[in-house]
This record gives sequence, C-alpha cells and structure tokens, in this order.
Amino acid sequence: MKDRRRDLIVAVLALAGALFAVLQAAVVPALPDIDRALGAGPSSGTWILTVNLLATAVLTPVLGRMGDIHGKDRMLRVVVGTLGLGTLACALAPSLPVMLAGRVAQGAGGAVFPLAFGVLRDELEGERVAGAIGLVSSLLGVGAGLGLVLAGPVIVALGWRWLFWLPLAVLVPVAGAIVWWVPRSPVRTPAPVDLASAALMIAGLSALLVAVSEASGWGLGSGKTLGLLGAGALLVAAWVRHELRSDDPLVDMRMMALRGVWTTNLAAFLLGVGMYASIALLPALVELPSATGVGFGGSVTAAGLFMLPTAAPQLIVGPLTGRIARRIGSRAQLLIGVGLMLAAYLSLTVAHRHAWQLILATTALGLGLGFGLGALANLIVVAVGPRQTGVATAMNTVTRTLGGAFGAAIVAECLARGGSLDGDFALAFAACAGALALGIGAVLAIPGKGPGVNLRTFHPLRRLSAVR
Repeated sequence: MKDRRRDLIVAVLALAGALFAVLQAAVVPALPDIDRALGAGPSSGTWILTVNLLATAVLTPVLGRMGDIHGKDRMLRVVVGTLGLGTLACALAPSLPVMLAGRVAQGAGGAVFPLAFGVLRDELEGERVAGAIGLVSSLLGVGAGLGLVLAGPVIVALGWRWLFWLPLAVLVPVAGAIVWWVPRSPVRTPAPVDLASAALMIAGLSALLVAVSEASGWGLGSGKTLGLLGAGALLVAAWVRHELRSDDPLVDMRMMALRGVWTTNLAAFLLGVGMYASIALLPALVELPSATGVGFGGSVTAAGLFMLPTAAPQLIVGPLTGRIARRIGSRAQLLIGVGLMLAAYLSLTVAHRHAWQLILATTALGLGLGFGLGALANLIVVAVGPRQTGVATAMNTVTRTLGGAFGAAIVAECLARGGSLDGDFALAFAACAGALALGIGAVLAIPGKGPGVNLRTFHPLRRLSAVR
C-alpha cells in the first residue's frame, strides 16, 4: 500500500510537470491567432512568450526556497493552484493585458519541478529517487513536444482558447490529487525570506532576460539592449554580494560555488540553448514555402508532427534514468545526452532539406534531452544537502531557462542575417552545435567517476565566498 501511494505521488508530480510544459509551448504555433483575436500586433504578441519565460526564471528560485522553508507540499499546492488560475485567465482573456497576467501566473508553474524533486527526495528511498527524478525531468521535454504537436489540430478543430481549456480540465484533478496524496514535508529549513535579495534577483534577471529576448528587434548593439544588459549585470552582482553577506540568504552562494553545482548549472545553460532553439528553428523550417528551396511548405500541424520524434524518445528514456545512472553514473549519462544533441545539430548544419534528415536529427535530439534532463536534476540533488534541494534545483531550472532565452536570441539573429535562407538556417544550427560543444567541456568538469577536466583550482566564486 505504501509503495502504491509513492507510485501515485510520482505519477501526479510527473503529470503536473508535463502540463506546465504543454502550456508553455502550445501557444507558440497559436501566436498569430491570439494576436488577431486580442487585437495585438506581432511585436506585442511576442510578450505572451517573453513574460512567461521571465516569470518562470524569476519566480522559480523564490518559490523553491519558500518550499525549503515552509514545506514543499504546501508550496506545491500554491504553485499548481496559481498555474490553474493563470490558465483560466488565458482561456477567458478578452484583451492582451489579461492574457499577459495569465501567462505570468502560469510562469509560477515552473517551480513544480524543483518542488517535485524535493518531495521525491524526501519520500522515496535510495535507488528509486534517481528514476523518479529522471521521469519527472523528462516530461519537461515531452510536454513541450506534445504542446507543439497538438496545437495545430486543436486550433483547427476547436480554436486557440482550447489550448488552455483542455490542459485545465486535466490540471484540476491533478491539483486535487496533490492535495490528497502528497504528504507533509518532513525536511524544512525555517528562516525568513530575504525580500531585498528577492527584489535584486528579480530585477537583475528581468533586465537580462528582456534584453536578450528583445535583442533581435532592438538590435544587439542598440542602446536599449546594451543598457539593459549592463543594468542587469550590475543588479545580479549586487544580488550576489548581498547574498554572501546575509545570514539567511535566498540562494546560498557558497552552495552555488560548489564545483558539482556550478559545473552542472553551466551544462544546464548550454543544454538549454539547444533545447529551446529547436522549438524556434524546426517548426520555422518546416513551415517555410517549398518554393524557397529550403522549407517544406507544411502547416502548423505538420510542423508539430516533425517535433514528435523529439518528444517520444524522452518518454522512453526518462523512466530508465535511475537504472542508467546506476550503471554508468549521472555524469556519463549527461555526457551521452549532450553528445547526442551535438550530433543532431551537426547533422542539421549540413543536411536539412529532406524530411528523413529532420526526423533522424529530431530523434537524436529527443534521446539527448531524455538522457540530459534527468541527469542534470540528479547531479544537483546529490551535490547538495536535503535542506537545499528546492532552491538548488530551482537555480538549475533558471540557468536552463536563461540558456533557452539566449538560444532563441541566437536563432533570431542568425535568421535575420539577410543571407540565403539555407545559409541562415545552417548558421543557426551550427551556432547551437557550438554551444553544445562547450557543453561537453562543462560536463567533463563535473566531479564524478571516469575521465574529466581537473578544474579543482578554478572556482569562479572562491574569493567571493570568503566575504561575510
């Protein structure tokens, strides 16, 4: 009976994570319809994506830390409830401001992942933890893929508002199951929430993300882009300094300076580049008119189907993460994942004009994400103590999200270059391959068994961590 209850907890948490990912990705193909329905221009409509990404990045560490303090079960209920209210607001939205408010509330759902990892670490035993975390992690990629696949048919048959109504119909019973089945957190770290730290972090990350997200429209060298990047960097530096001097930091920078943490976060950033760039690149390539000599002239539905090979392998690999990690270690698992993604982008750089080439590459990409996402979470979990699981895995989510923002910006810059379409897409694929090649180096620097880069003497925050 106890094992059955634990299986139900894993299933419910995995489903909650998948629903967040579906809601985050499904609006991408629907943006033109939403823009027309709400009377928003294309530039205004892009904020439907930007504010969600921004809210996920700035709220996830705050909510993850509050889970460590007040109980992961309690914050999980708050987060899933907020996700549901945001989804309802989006489904009913009569105007762009209401839609944006709903998307901000949905962004809080990103905290489902670090909170779920904390619950799984508290409730499961030994070897089951890695497998459960791998399953929940993989559903981030699976949900994103399914969101893109299902968006076209849903829009055609029912209209764009059903992209919110259908997930909401599943989310309501999931929220009830979380209230009923997820037990009270046995591990807590009572402490006040440092509001000044939260404000500095939110302001700094917001400035950086807005600058990166809008760089393609403003121009990389524009005053607005450079000004926001500079302001964001200064605010983040002030945040780090404040955290190092705090008795109860929101994010423990000494923890972040641990080699097992910062190297894994760097790998997450670079993996995020490849993960989010694929969501922008592949549908755009499929939907280009075939007369261009590059595209396939596909519909939104066809573009989504080309993403199915990315989602399916993750659903297979995710539950096996625990077994794979036991056999070869999480670092080797992550190395395989990043390597497969690198191979996918290298192949797309030179071969992307035939459907079979895209299918082969997206399958490799899906396998890579299946190996990589679960390994990232497990590497962070084993690198920190139980009382820091929520905030540590939340910051890993943030670095992956930041990598995704940079990936989308790189793609936009490459495609706006004004050269031949084939050359522009090849350049974008090559840029992603370059990021993942750097990711290989980051993975080799992670502490673990087997060959690696000896970077014990390189601690980016070593001197800062001595400040009190």
